[in-house]
Amino acid sequence: MLLLHHNLHPALQSLVVDMFLQHLQLPEGQNPILCPFPPTPLQFLVFYLDDLVTTKKHGDGESKTRGRCIVVGPQATRMNLLVRRSHKAFVITFRPGGLYRLLGIPLYELYDDGFEGRELMGPEIESLTNQILEADTFFNMTQIAEAFLLKKQASIKPLLPLDAALQQLIDVNGMLAIDDVAALSCLSMRQFERKCKERLGYSPKFMARLARFSNAYRLREQQPSWSWTSIAHESGYYDQMHFIRDFKQFAGITPTGLDREMAFHSIRLQANVKI
Repeated sequence: MLLLHHNLHPALQSLVVDMFLQHLQLPEGQNPILCPFPPTPLQFLVFYLDDLVTTKKHGDGESKTRGRCIVVGPQATRMNLLVRRSHKAFVITFRPGGLYRLLGIPLYELYDDGFEGRELMGPEIESLTNQILEADTFFNMTQIAEAFLLKKQASIKPLLPLDAALQQLIDVNGMLAIDDVAALSCLSMRQFERKCKERLGYSPKFMARLARFSNAYRLREQQPSWSWTSIAHESGYYDQMHFIRDFKQFAGITPTGLDREMAFHSIRLQANVKI
């Protein structure tokens, strides 16, 4: 798998975590592969440059073939991606609150699904998509995306202390008391809960759980030789039942079941996602 990351323009670093290009080329004659993509505490803008992707939510019988540009809002359920011959995606990863600031749409309205970019952002995102598709290098893609986001800076929602506090919660894998996060946000608990629902799509407690799980899942993809006990402690789990519960809810499988699934194929879609 080819993976390229970009050093962001300083003016965008409070909005965006990363821009990266992920390219997976399956061998000639190999059948498409269904790859898991469990929820993370971040949101994405994804541009598919070669084959379109088909997604199927875990536990749902319906499959959807997506368009060239997809907005991935707050996820709570594992999504399975059908990877075809050439899975090539240019991805913009947003900081907590970043997608809300860009779109101006409460993220609870985008809860647990992917949405066509053109439905949410209209002709401007179609123009951006076409420019990225026509770009001949990863560097040019990043320059096009940065120019678009820098132009939007004047109209996006302002950065709040809440956004930095939520990033801090992610940085410590959810291991920060929610009262402390509210205090860092300079908000009462009631205001804090309401703003989190608006900017994240779910409650801060749910986000803390998701941050812990996401770290554990990515560690398993990055360090398959580590024991589950080591991964659990590294991610802030000190109770085995909570650890298993979160895996069942977010990955749709137990940790040992995930090991069997990962042995079946070697594709790791989240291993190098920056949080």
